[in-house]
Formats: sequence, structure tokens, C-alpha cells
Amino acid sequence: MPKSKRNRPVTLSKTKKKGREHKEVIVNSIRQALEGYSSAYVFSFENMRNQKLKELREQLKPSSRFFLGSNKVMQVSLGRSAADEVKPGIHKLAKFLHGDSGLFFTKLPKEEVERLFKQFEEHDFSRAGSIATEKVELKEGPLEHFSHEMEPFLRKLGLPIRLNKGVIELVSDYIVCEEGQHLSPESARTLRLLGIKMATFHLHLICRWSSDDFEVYREALKLSDNESS
Repeated sequence: MPKSKRNRPVTLSKTKKKGREHKEVIVNSIRQALEGYSSAYVFSFENMRNQKLKELREQLKPSSRFFLGSNKVMQVSLGRSAADEVKPGIHKLAKFLHGDSGLFFTKLPKEEVERLFKQFEEHDFSRAGSIATEKVELKEGPLEHFSHEMEPFLRKLGLPIRLNKGVIELVSDYIVCEEGQHLSPESARTLRLLGIKMATFHLHLICRWSSDDFEVYREALKLSDNESS
């Protein structure tokens, strides 16, 4: 007997879309930060790793605060023009909030912030869709660092292999990825198995504001017409 459609389970755990109330909380938090910190920066990021950023947040918590989220909401928080800015000159930051960017408020001296951002670097495994930074090729022969239990999984990843007396062997040379090409899900998993890290989480300072100064470090990439904040 076919299962009744009326008895289908319905999940109640779906997250509601963040609305006006949430945006107002962000706006108010950023404006409070403007009162509590002496300078503000726009920064961009590459290969974001949430756990690593969380660790940096905790490290700098006594002196600084990070904001990431909707660029449009952060722009509104600061003011998009001299007419609606909440601090003199702060609207200059807003136009640099494009793409992968965020706000950093701090009490630290400028030189200390520049040093921290310049030195911050975390290497990690690349994800599917990212660009390979080098060519990785496996040569025909035994893959002795993989146990025979890995054979079905490696085969699913597309490696041309066979089992020979309990040892996994490549029956021909195999290119995992080519430099400059997008990684497939299979390539990304294979690189992880091989222990090859191609992604580096970077933070770049874009510009800096203080009550008596404004400085641009590097031009942020402009949004294309179809790119959303």
C-alpha cells in the first residue's frame, strides 16, 4: 500500500531569513564600536577559514573587534556619504566594502595592526572549485602510503588503480590537478589524502580611518554589475 502523503514528516528546524531586526542589531553594534575604538579598517580576505578567524578574534578580543556580513548593511552603519555619515570622514570606508571584505575596529597602534595583518597566514587544504597552485602528478607504481582498505575509495576518486598482493598500485601515471585549473571535488579530496595544502588564508588591509586621518593601502576590487554584497 503506498505511503500516505498526509503522513510525510515536516521539519521545523529551518532557519528563518534574517530580517530587519537582525540588520538593526548589526548597525547598532557597528556604531557602538565606532564610539569604543580609536580607528577602523576595511580588510579583504582570501580562502576564508572560519575557525582560524575565530582564533584571531579571541586573540585580539581585549583590544579589537571584527565585523563580517552584508556589505550593504555595514555601509549603512557607517554612512554612505558625508551627509549621512555617523563620524566625520567615516563614509570613506563604506565605498571600499565590496566583495570579500569586512570591518576591523581597534585600539591598537597603526604599526601593530599593519604587522599583525601582514604576518597573518594560515595554510590549509584547498576546496573544490578553488584554483590549483601547482601541478600534481602521481607516477605509475605502488602507492605504499595507502592501506589496501583505501582501494574502493581511491577508485571512486578516479585513480587508475589495482590491488597487487595487498598493495595499491597505479596502473598508469595520473594527474591529480593542473596548475591554474579549478579543482574538482575528486581532486580536492585526493590532495587532502596526499597531505598537500594549496590554500592560504590571507587578510589584506584595504584602508584605515581615524578621527584625524584616512589612508588607503590598496584598491578593493569593484563589484561587477551582477555581484551582490
